Amino acid sequence: MGRLARTEGLTDVQQEILGSIAEFVEREVLPVATELEHADAYPRQIVDGLRKLGVFGLTIPEEYGGLGESLLTYALVVEELSRGWMSVSGILNTHFIVAYMVARHGTDEQKARLLPKMAEGRVRGAFSMSEPDCGSDVAAIRTRARRDGDDYVIDGRKMWLTNGGSANLVALLCRTDEGADAPHRNMTTFLIEKEPGFGEVAPGLTVPGKISKMGYKGVDTTELLLDGYRIGADRVLGGAPGRGFYQMMDGVEVGRVNVAARACGVARRAFELAIDYAQRRETFGRPIAEHQAVQFRLAEMATKVEAAHQMMVMAARRKDSGQRNDLEAGMAKYLAGEYCKEVVEDAFRIHGGYGYSTEYEIERLYREAPMLLIGEGTADIQKMIIGRRLLEEYRTG
Repeated sequence: MGRLARTEGLTDVQQEILGSIAEFVEREVLPVATELEHADAYPRQIVDGLRKLGVFGLTIPEEYGGLGESLLTYALVVEELSRGWMSVSGILNTHFIVAYMVARHGTDEQKARLLPKMAEGRVRGAFSMSEPDCGSDVAAIRTRARRDGDDYVIDGRKMWLTNGGSANLVALLCRTDEGADAPHRNMTTFLIEKEPGFGEVAPGLTVPGKISKMGYKGVDTTELLLDGYRIGADRVLGGAPGRGFYQMMDGVEVGRVNVAARACGVARRAFELAIDYAQRRETFGRPIAEHQAVQFRLAEMATKVEAAHQMMVMAARRKDSGQRNDLEAGMAKYLAGEYCKEVVEDAFRIHGGYGYSTEYEIERLYREAPMLLIGEGTADIQKMIIGRRLLEEYRTG
């Protein structure tokens, strides 16, 4: 496999897990990924295989039936899966974020009821924070929940739910406006359980059809419409309103490590395709890999693959240590996303005209890479987070 993107200091268990995932990707994902992606088909057989491997419970504590592995282990699994097909990692990402939020912030009852089913993959999670009009301005969300006896009644419209149709558990952020002195303290996360599928999946709860996308196909991305949707107060994550913003930001922080890992996987696959093609394609009587311009391009690509991987590993390990990692996660997500775009484009250039053909895998990667520039916060948002944290760390006044 070459020496790029190796991770030092892994345990025997971690190496065994990653070896199993790498074999699964070679056997079950790469041979079918482009065909499924072009058909925008949900990879049900791949998902069933991941359930059997225990991947849906990878980070869920052992007491709830999971494997109890670290964020680093999960990120490295995501990197391997994204090397095969990024959409497969997307099916896991929101599930992982919701499981993390329940394990970290949920009540004892919520943990006991949901986590064992999530570990088995019988309950799969979706994450709902964004809305059509607010973009990255989370404080501007309009979806509201008003208290009505022992229930809440929710009205609003959410956007960009990955797994919105296939999931049966949605962690949803909305306004509760219960008297806090700041907008961020007037937000609450609800755990909405629903039937998988599209249309009206519960009274007052509708999942329209899939949003058509340039790339990132196979996984369903949807809206979520709430019109008088009634939910019990016991479905508030953690049992108390007003904590939703901070719970969601905690989830997004680990999600950014995940997106960085996806970018690392896609970039590594693009490099593999490029260096293989460069040795087989001949021009002017010799393989193009022997031309200095191509060698320089390959050198730059490999350096970016390695740098992004190591920064992603650093961010994951810092979160695992219990330290604040918003600076490192923001840096990893920003750098890996940008480098992924550049590596994929260079691989596309090395393929020449063939890179534009749907018969070549690089065409798919070229359409997938842009999503990594905006998922879990745009590049500009990451730079804003990084800049603010740097000013905190290096404040002189």
